[in-house]
Amino acid sequence: MRIRATVAAVSGALALSALAVPAAQAADSGTPYTLDVSFSNFKVATSIKVGASAEVSTKVSYTLTHGSGVDITADDFYTEPFLYRGTFGDDSTPQLFGDDFATCTAVDATTATCTGTIDIYPTDDDPTSADAGTWKAGADATAFNGQDPSGSSIDLSKVGYKDQGGLATTKVLRLAKLTVNASPEPVTKGKTITVTGKLSRANWDTNTYAGYASQPVKLQFRKKGTTTYTTLKGIYSTSTGTLKTTTTASADGYYRFAFAGSPTTSTATATGDYVDVQ
Repeated sequence: MRIRATVAAVSGALALSALAVPAAQAADSGTPYTLDVSFSNFKVATSIKVGASAEVSTKVSYTLTHGSGVDITADDFYTEPFLYRGTFGDDSTPQLFGDDFATCTAVDATTATCTGTIDIYPTDDDPTSADAGTWKAGADATAFNGQDPSGSSIDLSKVGYKDQGGLATTKVLRLAKLTVNASPEPVTKGKTITVTGKLSRANWDTNTYAGYASQPVKLQFRKKGTTTYTTLKGIYSTSTGTLKTTTTASADGYYRFAFAGSPTTSTATATGDYVDVQ
């Protein structure tokens, strides 16, 4: 994630949170005024599935409404979406931003549609495993009004800033994986089939996949020549995430495990394993 250093007035205290401006350069140089903008119609995916290491980029959009004195086409005007988990405005609240600022297209003299991304890097502890779950969405905007954002000194009293939370919600989930193996293959009709597998999920702290313990998983079967799976039974994963159960061979077909997900973890479905019944 790119390093930010944007000026922000949060709960009456000056904070530096976005743009590439070193905090020391902008400190003790005034207080930003509240920029005449507001945000609405924030759209983001219902859930964002994040694996153990791969970067995940999610597109978002929102409407920016601004006063006639705010020039959103200026080179030193910036707006961006973000996600946060916890209390809006709290410095300790985890936040997720994008690698770049949003791009806005004017709808009329005071309204624009903005699009951007939220970019997540598990290998940078961004976020941590404890942060999985429901996140809220927000957006901010900064107008430097002719000042160089990367300059050695900035008069913050001439800088406009506004952030707004509670615009939408999404779930940032640890990606789950499921495996399955049904044996013996082939098998005599009426004999016992043993189905094994493992439920695992991403650990963003270690950047590995680890067994997901004590979770409900369904054993499902699809008869050869059909397209629909039916649930045969439900079982729970062990303390290491492993799965094992038995069923009676009745017809040629595919066996799989299916996991419905949890408040912190995505759904997962194993690829069906075919068994020839003779």
